[in-house]
Amino acid sequence: MRIASMQYQATMLRSLNLNQGVLTDLTSKMANGTRLLVPSDDPIANVRLSRLNREQAIVNQYVDNIDALKIRLAKNESYLDGMVNDMNAGRDLLVWALDGGNTPDDLKSMVNSLTALRDSVFYNANTRDQEGKYIFSGTETNTPAMTYDPAAPLSLQYAYAGNTQQQQVVVGNGVTQVANVDVSGLQDWLNQINGAIEALKAPGADPNDATTRAALQAALSGTDTGLDAVSQKIATFGGVQNVMATLSANHTNVALSNNIALHDIGDLDYADAGTQLTGYKLALEATYQAYGQISKLSLFDAL
Repeated sequence: MRIASMQYQATMLRSLNLNQGVLTDLTSKMANGTRLLVPSDDPIANVRLSRLNREQAIVNQYVDNIDALKIRLAKNESYLDGMVNDMNAGRDLLVWALDGGNTPDDLKSMVNSLTALRDSVFYNANTRDQEGKYIFSGTETNTPAMTYDPAAPLSLQYAYAGNTQQQQVVVGNGVTQVANVDVSGLQDWLNQINGAIEALKAPGADPNDATTRAALQAALSGTDTGLDAVSQKIATFGGVQNVMATLSANHTNVALSNNIALHDIGDLDYADAGTQLTGYKLALEATYQAYGQISKLSLFDAL
C-alpha cells in the first residue's frame, strides 16, 4: 500500500507536535512543581484540591481570629488587673482611714491618694483600642464606658453608659467566643469612693463620727464587692485562653493534614516526570531521525 507524501508528512507532523506538546507540558509541570496545570489534567483531583484549599482558607481564618482574640483578651486582662491593683490600694487606705486613732489631718492626707486611685480606675474603664473604640462598653464601642456628671447628686455622679451585650467571634465550625468584657457595676464603686473622699475632705473629719464612718464603711464594702466582680472577669480569661489554645492546636493539626493532602494530590512526582521527559525526548529524537531518513527516499530507490 502506498502512502502519499502529503499524508505521510501530515502524519509525522502530528506526531511531532504531539510529542513536543507533551514535552512542553512536562517541562511546565516540573518548573511549577505541580502535576495539575489545568483542571482537565485530572478533574477529580482538581475538585479535591479545590475543596481542600477552601477548607484550608477557613481553618486559617479561624486561627487568625483566635490569635487576634487572644491578644485582645490579654490587653483587656492587663487593664482589669490594673483596676484591681488600684482598688486594692484604695481598700488599704479605707481600712487605715477607719482606724479611730487618726486625726483630721491624717484623714485629709489620704484624699489625694484616693482621688488619684479613683481617677485611674475611671480612665482605665474608658480605655480605647488602636481604632479608637471603647473596649469596656459592651457593643456600644463608640460610647465611653463610664461618664462623670459633677452636677448630679454625689452618689450618682458616675454612671455606666455602655451595655452588657457580647461581641462574638467565630473561632471554629459552629463555635464562637465572647471577645469583649464590660465594666457594668464599676460605677457603684466609683460613687462610693467619691462619697468617702468627700467625707474625708470635710473640715474636722473624725473617723469616729457616725456619718464619716458610714461613708468609709460603704466604700470599703463596695470595694470588696467591686474587687470580687472584676476578679471574676479576670478569672474567666484563664479558662478562655485554655479553650483558645486547645482550638488553635486542633486547627493547626487540621491545617497540617490538609497541607499533606494538598501536596500528595497536587505536587509533581519529579522522578516519574523525569522518566517520562527522557522517554518523550528519545521518542521525539527518533521521530525526527526517522522523518529525515524517510523523507530522502523516493520510488526510484526501490527500483
